Amino acid sequence: MNMIREVDNYYLNKEEPNKSCLLALRSIILEQDKNITEMQKWGMPCFCYKKKMFCYLWTDKKTDEPYILMVEGKHLVFPELEAGKRSRMKIFRVNPNEDLPVKTIENILQKALDLYRTGIVKLKE
Repeated sequence: MNMIREVDNYYLNKEEPNKSCLLALRSIILEQDKNITEMQKWGMPCFCYKKKMFCYLWTDKKTDEPYILMVEGKHLVFPELEAGKRSRMKIFRVNPNEDLPVKTIENILQKALDLYRTGIVKLKE
């Protein structure tokens, strides 16, 4: 029997169109590198690269729109990323009613992964 993990419930409990949107974002993130793992942290899906937190999926409290939270956003220069009041992290907002900008998302994720791969962000040994 396949156990439903707590993190799976996060997605299953969402309403459409957010549910499909978040599930699509989840697969895009997981497809970027075989070293990416998913867990739940602070009630939200958290994605780690070699055990180091690298991004989260969440929905905006005011607009209810999904977004990807890039942990090391301060190192990433993309006009689509918003820092807001955060000093370290940046977010990429997604409109669940439109096609996902897959190429842009993949570019941002790959640049973020490069921070870890090249050692700009240190991985725990």
